[in-house]
Amino acid sequence: MTQTRLKLLNDLFHRWCGESIVSINKLPASGSPREYYRIKGKESRAIGAINLDREENNAFIEFSRHFYSKGLAVPKIYLVDLDNHTYLQEDLGNVTLFDYLFRVRNNGNFPDELISVYKEVLTELQKFQITGAEGLNYSVCYPRSSFDRQSMLWDLSYFKYYFLKLADVPFNEQQLENDYNTLIEYLQAQDTEYFLYRDFQSRNVMLRDGKPYFIDYQGGRKGALQYDVASLLYDSKADIPREVREELLEHYIDGLASYPSVDAEKFRESYYAYVLIRIMQAMGAFGFRGFYEKRIHFLQSIPYALNDLRWILENVKFTIKIPTLLKVFRNLLIAPKLKRFKDKEGRSSTMIVSINSFSYKDGIPDDPSGHGGGYVFDCRVIPNPGKLEQYRSLTGKDEEVKTFLDPQGDVNEFLSNAFSMVDMTVDRYEEKSYTHLMVSFGCTGGTHRSVYCAERLAQHLRESQNVQVTLWHRELD
Repeated sequence: MTQTRLKLLNDLFHRWCGESIVSINKLPASGSPREYYRIKGKESRAIGAINLDREENNAFIEFSRHFYSKGLAVPKIYLVDLDNHTYLQEDLGNVTLFDYLFRVRNNGNFPDELISVYKEVLTELQKFQITGAEGLNYSVCYPRSSFDRQSMLWDLSYFKYYFLKLADVPFNEQQLENDYNTLIEYLQAQDTEYFLYRDFQSRNVMLRDGKPYFIDYQGGRKGALQYDVASLLYDSKADIPREVREELLEHYIDGLASYPSVDAEKFRESYYAYVLIRIMQAMGAFGFRGFYEKRIHFLQSIPYALNDLRWILENVKFTIKIPTLLKVFRNLLIAPKLKRFKDKEGRSSTMIVSINSFSYKDGIPDDPSGHGGGYVFDCRVIPNPGKLEQYRSLTGKDEEVKTFLDPQGDVNEFLSNAFSMVDMTVDRYEEKSYTHLMVSFGCTGGTHRSVYCAERLAQHLRESQNVQVTLWHRELD
């Protein structure tokens, strides 16, 4: 980080707690230009944020303070310096619902403990949507104060121009616009007097001591309850099984009994119309990032969205007349340009990524493919749990070691950089029809840090790329 950023955060941290910074680590970047830093003093710790968008900062800080005053599970805002685009907030740790999902999921199944966490998240969501909406200052919303016609048109145009056109899916533009207007009028006629989180998905829910906390709601606005439920349950990368989705939906609807002002039956009637607009918004993003920006791993979410659309077409009867839109969805399922995106159960790839962990004492592993090249990452720069007696007999596969390494900011920054390099290489290799990439992680003993990092990369690639992954822990195996 630059000295200017360090000085800004150090001054703000000192004003808040009277301490100087002992350690500061940049957290992995997300899809926005916001920067987050984990800051530690002698006794105090916080997350420092730097964001040049003052309006977005205003929305997040105002919402956070309002929700916190209502007793809702959000980070506490410690100190704000809007003139310098910085603020400090409570550190909620590193474990997101998305991380937890892939840690406990078993062969695609949702264990009971995971279903219980999702149910608690949905129960907490209702508090935000209904209780949190009371007295909320919507004038600070960014960029719109409600999920209105304009907001919906932006999303639907995103889908039309960045997915349908780039995927060469034919449609009659005027007839499609007519159906868009019909859908929007129907959605706008629903009860829209609640807080709409807007980007409510598993990466925006933190888990600390098993309790869910909510982040990244700065894009929130006034809207309907259904949209956020659809966002969570139809999160493509989470790939929630259909029967679990239905169970979670029923749990949410049952919970509405605690809020007599909400018409649960009306919620149910219009729910799948909101699922449609959320899926279209997501597919627009997949198209923009994948087809337009050539970030190929975004295209790997397409099979999940197509599966969801196929199920909706086969099982949901819409009362509104949107024949052209439904025809577009059917055309999506047979579009020639999308045929290479196989159904998720049958996805295949000719590219293999071989991931190794090793000890430097015995040298760097050879490349069995004969191609050479690839990456070797030196994990000796991150904290070593092997130096502590309680971890010495364990490995990077054990939960105790993961719990030790997960919160370490420099570990996550190290992995974020490694993931970015590997993702870029996979994308370029696929474009060139290359078939093999080797990535190795080395450390002193080859049992703790390198094993942990290799496991994390394997998990990341399985979630985000359509490649075959082989994993070898040389010193363990």
